[in-house]
Amino acid sequence: MTSQVKNAVAKVVAAVVDYNAYKAAIYLNDKLVVRVSRRLYKKRLPHQNSKTEELLVVIGKPNYEQREFIKKCKKAGEPFPVKKIQFKFPPKRK
Repeated sequence: MTSQVKNAVAKVVAAVVDYNAYKAAIYLNDKLVVRVSRRLYKKRLPHQNSKTEELLVVIGKPNYEQREFIKKCKKAGEPFPVKKIQFKFPPKRK
């Protein structure tokens, strides 16, 4: 792994834990994405006092949703790597 990928993994993992998101992705170029997912339990994040944290790190090709985002970035003229991390948060409780 290159140092750019290692830095991206560290940044995305820290962001998911800090912001209580359940998914985050960082785009290094149009063919390489680093994304982190956290397991949801009954459509909610695990309790704050839980002793374990389960994160899934994927380094590789973008999925369908991420390819659509990359197309929009290219159309808008956004340079790669994209500076902002893309987050997804769990649904709000009713």
